Amino acid sequence: MDILWLLVPLSVLIALGIGAIFVWSARSGQFDDLEGPAHRVMMDDDRAPAALPDSKAAGRD
Repeated sequence: MDILWLLVPLSVLIALGIGAIFVWSARSGQFDDLEGPAHRVMMDDDRAPAALPDSKAAGRD
């Protein structure tokens, strides 16, 4: 039973720490756009791909 004097305050401190981290992340905008990065992967770029160097001329002398 003596261990409860240690475990109860320790668990309260851990719970308060987790709550503080959650509040910080919610206020800093970590949960604002959850779907955006997943959809951004599927969008095509409008730019043309960069031209590749001529491999025939670059490797032979």
